[in-house]
Amino acid sequence: MEDRFVVVAGCGFLGEATAGLFLQAGWRVLGLCASEESAARLSEFQAAALDITRPFRAPKGFFRPHALIHCASSRRGSADDYRAVYFEGLKNVISAFEPQRILFTGSTSVYAQTDGSLVTENSPTLPERETGRILLEAERLALDAGGLVARLSGIYGPGRAMLSRKLLEGTAILEDGGVRWTNQIHRDDGARAVYHLLTATSESGVFNVTDDRPATQRELYGWIADYFRVPLPPIGPANFDRKRGWTSKRVSNAKLRATGWKPIYPDFRSALATL
Repeated sequence: MEDRFVVVAGCGFLGEATAGLFLQAGWRVLGLCASEESAARLSEFQAAALDITRPFRAPKGFFRPHALIHCASSRRGSADDYRAVYFEGLKNVISAFEPQRILFTGSTSVYAQTDGSLVTENSPTLPERETGRILLEAERLALDAGGLVARLSGIYGPGRAMLSRKLLEGTAILEDGGVRWTNQIHRDDGARAVYHLLTATSESGVFNVTDDRPATQRELYGWIADYFRVPLPPIGPANFDRKRGWTSKRVSNAKLRATGWKPIYPDFRSALATL
């Protein structure tokens, strides 16, 4: 059997789950972490602490991997942090490893639509924030190298359910009545999408990774409130100062679904019991 191996640059919430899928399928895995502490925590596969924001050399035995996934996080940093981690980081890992296939995990925040319209991979991408524009630059690096881009919507999953936490803590509000459209993806479905795109498809391109059911903020809080049997949060003003900009759109996953992928959790409500 061919010795297939993958490099996962960024073994955080999504990256570790994705690495696990490749490991289960018999691939050798190298996970790149920002710190020695993070690398030491990963015992199931080989991990290395590397600063991808600066040029480096590939660890022995992992040059020219069959696949390289960039899913490092800037931890909601500044535009400079975005450029260092996403653009320079992707450029550096491509240069160091010279992978056969590349996948960059981007964000549906590059769609700036505010009218609740349905957006596909062909919709305009005109983000108002510099962080979104930097993500598009990084996408272009991956696509120019014949790679794939997975634009993920808001990721949630075990231990990360911000909306539920806010509602139960009493800090949630229905912004402007909760009419804004939101899009989400369970961490496990996001990891499965990344694995699927690298192993079941051959074309280069952009794919939206989101569940089947966009929901308004009011719908989301309604599902959570019903599940926990608590009242809906109060109505408050819209927060237009979001890190990745204020948007209201319904992101389509039809292109990804056409490749054979489908989510285990088609909407946030179906995943509530697992959180």
